[in-house]
This record gives sequence, C-alpha cells and structure tokens, in this order.
Amino acid sequence: MELVVRDTAADPQRAVAAVDELAGLGVVALAGEYHSVVGREVAARADALGLPFLCSSAVLDGLTEQPTEWVARVAPAQSHGWRIYADFLLGAGHRRIAVAVEPSVYWAAGVGILRDYLAPRGGTVVEFDMRALAPTAVCDELVEKGATALLLLVGNPEPAVSIVKAVRRDRRLAEVMIGAPAGQPEFAEWVTLLGGDGAGIPFLRYLPERLGPLGVRVEAALRERLGEAPSFVAFEGYDTVAVLADVLRSDGVDRARIAESWPHVAVEGTRGLIRFSRTPGINVWQWAWPPVQVADRDPAAPGRFRILR
Repeated sequence: MELVVRDTAADPQRAVAAVDELAGLGVVALAGEYHSVVGREVAARADALGLPFLCSSAVLDGLTEQPTEWVARVAPAQSHGWRIYADFLLGAGHRRIAVAVEPSVYWAAGVGILRDYLAPRGGTVVEFDMRALAPTAVCDELVEKGATALLLLVGNPEPAVSIVKAVRRDRRLAEVMIGAPAGQPEFAEWVTLLGGDGAGIPFLRYLPERLGPLGVRVEAALRERLGEAPSFVAFEGYDTVAVLADVLRSDGVDRARIAESWPHVAVEGTRGLIRFSRTPGINVWQWAWPPVQVADRDPAAPGRFRILR
C-alpha cells in the first residue's frame, strides 16, 4: 500500500484541488482531515467523484448535505461530544455560559448544540463576537453579563491564547471557568505558549480512560517517533489507516467495493472496536461512538492531563 500525502493547509479550496489531483492519480481511497469545514468540502467532492473517504478527525454533523455511501467517519459527531460537554458544564454548576466565537460553520453549529442542550435545563448562552471585541474587552463583557464560564470557540493559537491571558490576569474573573470544547489544550503548543495559564481548562478528547494493549503499543511507538506524547488526533489517524488497511486486504482496491464494505467493518482500533452504522441526523457511515472524555491539564503539572468526566 502506498500512502500519498497532500497538505490541505486548512484551506477548503486547496482541499478540493487535492481531492481532484489524488483522484486523477488513481488513489483507491482518501483518509484524514482535521478541520471540520475543510472536511466537509473533501467529503462533498469525494462523494461527487465516487471516491471512498474515511474521515479521521472532522466532527461537523453535516459532513455531507445528503446521505452518501462513499464517506465513513472515525471521529464522533460534534453534537455527540458537545452535548456531553454541555452536561459537564451543568454538573459543575454553570448556568450562565459565555462563548467567545468567530464566524465559522463549525463554531455556529457548536453554539447551536450548546444552546439547544442547555436551554431546557435552565442554562443560557451569551455570545461574544470576536470580530468586534479585543481580548481585554471580553473581560468587561464577562463581568457585565455575569457569566461563570467562558468557552473558546475561536482559532488557536490566536485569538485563543490572548483571551486566556487576558482573563487569567483580570482579578474580577478569578472564579470564571475557561473551557475549550474543541480541544485546543490537547496540544503541546498550548503549554508552550501559556504555561500554567493553560491548565485547568476543560476540553473534549476522544480517548478511553485506559488504553488497551494495542493502544499502549501504538502510544509507545508514536511517542518514540514524535519525541512527545501523542495527541488523541494521532490515535484517530492510526485507527483510520488500520481500518483502510483491513478493508483493502479483504475487499481489494476497487473503489465501489471499498465503499460497499463500510457497514461490514469490524476492526480493533487503539480505542475500541470500530464499526460503522447509520446514525440519525448523520449522512455518512459513522463509528457510534468512540470514547469521549472531558479532561484538562493539571494546574500542579500542566504536562499531565486529568480526566474530569
């Protein structure tokens, strides 16, 4: 099996061009994509071309507009993880929640999921439009609105890092929880840029409480190769390739046969047995579900993670 790599650079147009190029080169399947907005474009183009696409990390519920047989996904749908996160917020006593948000289909979907889950349970969501507010102005808005939690629905490292620094330095906000459901604190760069200020910020990660034997072996191999502990995204990538390798071994390299195999997959991944099914509201073949944690970095040792839920 030959792996042909193209960098989408988080650019939807560049991603579509990469799909066209790879299809023209005769690839039998596509794998990957971290960014949800870009993943949606990859999925749409793969569907149009009749090219199997196994999505590793993009979580947007609406990965395709219409049901498709060509696309399957290892990552959980955004609505699944973000409802778990919303429930965590309620359990921690937060009822008035602010979101610092930038324009994006992904962030808008996240706000909608949070609002729909929290509103019937007595919670409210207040939006701060980061096109109009500087990080220091966010602090004043938090005080004025009386929010007890601020969620970062913004790009990383900026403006996320600047917002965290501003809130941490404002004594009026000492009791305000900062959260990052999209997972920004998972990555080592977060600690490099923020140090201790980046700890104690709950986020979603898609790992079990304890890895099984395969997960332990893969974690050790990735740690040696990367020179640091792998993120949950690395496990998503490994599981994606493991599924594709199994499909190619059993069903060959015909594109249509690969797509037809999605509902018959049963592959032991690093985080559990991977099977794809039709899930209400999701138009692709979906692993329902990978394990989901709410975690943060330990304030006593920011290089260490704590599982909060």
